[in-house]
Amino acid sequence: MPDYMFLLQSRLSSEQHGALTRLREAAQSQTVNLYLTGGAVRDLISGAPIRDLDFTVEGNPTGMIREMEKAGARLVSENSKLREAELLFPGDVSASLSAAREELYELPGARPEVRWATIMDDLRRRDFSINAVAISLNAASRGLLLDPTNGLADIERKEVRALSIHCFTNQPVRLLRVLRFSARLGFAIESRTKDWFDRAIERGLDKQIPTADVGAELRQLGNEAHPAAIAKSWESHGFLTVIHKQLAKHRPDYDGLTRLGRAFEQISAAGLKVHMFAPMTWYLLRALKARERVLLLHKLGLRAEEVASVSKLEAAAHDATKALKSRQTESAIDAYRFLDALSRDIMAFVMAEHPDVRVGNKIRNYLQRWRPLRLSLPAAELEALGVSRGPQFDRILEQLFERQLKGRGKAAIDRTRLLRQLAGIKPESKKPVEKKPAKRKAKAGAEKTPGGATAAKPGKDAPQEQASRRAPAKAEKREHSARGRKDHTRAAAAH
Repeated sequence: MPDYMFLLQSRLSSEQHGALTRLREAAQSQTVNLYLTGGAVRDLISGAPIRDLDFTVEGNPTGMIREMEKAGARLVSENSKLREAELLFPGDVSASLSAAREELYELPGARPEVRWATIMDDLRRRDFSINAVAISLNAASRGLLLDPTNGLADIERKEVRALSIHCFTNQPVRLLRVLRFSARLGFAIESRTKDWFDRAIERGLDKQIPTADVGAELRQLGNEAHPAAIAKSWESHGFLTVIHKQLAKHRPDYDGLTRLGRAFEQISAAGLKVHMFAPMTWYLLRALKARERVLLLHKLGLRAEEVASVSKLEAAAHDATKALKSRQTESAIDAYRFLDALSRDIMAFVMAEHPDVRVGNKIRNYLQRWRPLRLSLPAAELEALGVSRGPQFDRILEQLFERQLKGRGKAAIDRTRLLRQLAGIKPESKKPVEKKPAKRKAKAGAEKTPGGATAAKPGKDAPQEQASRRAPAKAEKREHSARGRKDHTRAAAAH
């Protein structure tokens, strides 16, 4: 049995893990049961990137929502009737928080009666089995997988299976959703689900999708890494006309959507989160006039800031491209600061729509060189030098970063020297080399005997005494040699 808490710790980003911890602590303080549910658990098990976090509470989550707002999370939207909200946590972490509920339909397709329920009831009322899974975050059962509809087996088989024969009748938007999941995950549609899907189209349920649901699905498309594949799947079933009638004749810009997908992958690979709703919608609806796009998005119930992001996208991308070509971003540090402040969706659109070499090189350097260098600044080393965290601490690191962009401080020893210099710490003085004491010459070591004569120390002969003993022998040898020579000379003279 997999350790799902270990999977969460290893697969979630530090920001996502921080949001999960805050919500778990809030649930514990309010004595309600909290579960990680839906797409986050599905992606955790399947190995897909975990983009957004979905939480379900057994009880009313309103108190937790207010507590998260006080703790720094931003409330994006809230539906008090269904007791659900979308929150944006620090680090650009998107999370939904909703009350566990069940939906009772008097007739298929009728408006459901909503009742507050347990987590198991909530999972059973969902659309597809792959989304009807949850992980307990409660102290008594933390890490327990809840799978009442056998969704884990469908994830392993890579199939999308509907949980009810009335799945598409009750919510026709699921016709769009099943194709989106299939294209994104590379899963096949289960055979019985495919039959229900085909019957729903025969009955014209795709023409009955509420406009607000179409807008919500369009918003989800903006979070996809490969929007072109999903849009083509929708087109193959005639669903693009659900968005706008003109899309039957004027196809989306699939080449642009493909380039946008590549830009999404490059930005994501650098550890940045990017919401592509604006550029994705622009390419999808490129055939429409600017005014028609704005009217359509308002009709689909999208938020005012979302509509504005689409309408202002071209101008913002033009300004960004112009700045990246100008002297304003000529130096590496200026280009880094400009790109670091640039909205990620505009950056992705510039990469997809404006393939200028200079612009592309600067964005590539930002993603692959400058940003990793900025993230690896030696904060711990600076702290170890005695500099306390604060404005001065940040300023020193920023100055070090500027010098590294100019090619200085690459080696560890050079970086440390730069840090000390920027912090105003004097260089370490070199310690004087201690001279080893010279070996003392052995003393004569003579000791006087009781008779007054000197004698060598036991076991050792002093050098002077040894020399004095050798001297007479040498003199005697020389004298003997001289005598021999004289005798030889006399003998020669006698002859």
